[in-house]
Amino acid sequence: MTDPDPRPSIRMAEQPLEVRPCSLAGALDVLGERWSLLALREIGYGVHRFARIAGYTGVSRDILADRLRKLEAAGVIERRPYSEHPPRHEYHFTEAGRELFPVMLALSQWGDRWAVDTPALTRRHSCGQPLEVDLLCHHCGQPVTRDTIHAEPADA
Repeated sequence: MTDPDPRPSIRMAEQPLEVRPCSLAGALDVLGERWSLLALREIGYGVHRFARIAGYTGVSRDILADRLRKLEAAGVIERRPYSEHPPRHEYHFTEAGRELFPVMLALSQWGDRWAVDTPALTRRHSCGQPLEVDLLCHHCGQPVTRDTIHAEPADA
């Protein structure tokens, strides 16, 4: 099988040794703290109020407030008022937050397999079958694995 891309492939492991600019590092700057991901888990479950997010995650109120502010500043969540007196807000996903959902499902699936003895949940698709998240190429429909991709610098 020949590579349909006529450009030469640059092996990432063979590039000059220097700190790489990386989207994964950027994502971790926003999402890489445990309490941020657990707060997003709860919002994904439909839990939108501060006290309930704190209760379901076990995080202290000051840490949760900090993480929610950071997620809001990054555009992952938005606050929506639900009470004027006293002023209270709910937390909801923005488009960026909604796009995290499959990533969080995949991370949970990995955790079910490799990080816990017994998964706490069985996730089912609307068809009734247990959910299994797969990453497929949108062009050819084939599975995406470490062996089926190569990385190259983006065009400037």
